[in-house]
Amino acid sequence: MQFIDQYFNDAKIIIDKIDRDQILKMISIINETRSKNGRMFILGVGGGAGHASHAVNDFRKICGIESYAPTDNVSELTARVNDDGWESAYVNWLKGSKLNQNDMIFVFSVGGGHLEKNISANIVRSLELAQKVGAKVCGVVGRDGGYTAQVADACVVIPSVNDETVTPHTEGFQAVIWHLLVSHPDLQKYEMKWESVK
Repeated sequence: MQFIDQYFNDAKIIIDKIDRDQILKMISIINETRSKNGRMFILGVGGGAGHASHAVNDFRKICGIESYAPTDNVSELTARVNDDGWESAYVNWLKGSKLNQNDMIFVFSVGGGHLEKNISANIVRSLELAQKVGAKVCGVVGRDGGYTAQVADACVVIPSVNDETVTPHTEGFQAVIWHLLVSHPDLQKYEMKWESVK
């Protein structure tokens, strides 16, 4: 019971500390991307890859934003990893998708990417391309946010309140943030199923 109480108490603290201004910036960027008929490319590794797939569905179905994740096509992803290497797998996929200034990248990552520490180098390379072509960058990350927080146009860094639960809290709140975004009245375009059932 002590662990359960601590986990939920930490979650309460995190909620109060989340930077609401960064969320507002994200809403504006996503709206702008949609208004320009731009696309959202959602990047994650591990749990973030699972989030990316789920979020692609929500942004497409609820918000009407053309969205994709490189991890949704296992054949192409594994071919790129096998032939080109992990570090360039995502960036080469984005080049194939012709990432441009009307598009945006959305990152789900605990560390946010760090080349020197060899953490999520594939995300770092993707963000370097985004900067080069002028695509916007948003992210929901943990710890200090890594490279994502350094270069993002809007980034929510989930506050670390307990060193023992950085990953589960970061990944849990990533889902909270993107569900907030897709249900925000400025972004939601289509009614959700259970909200429409009387």
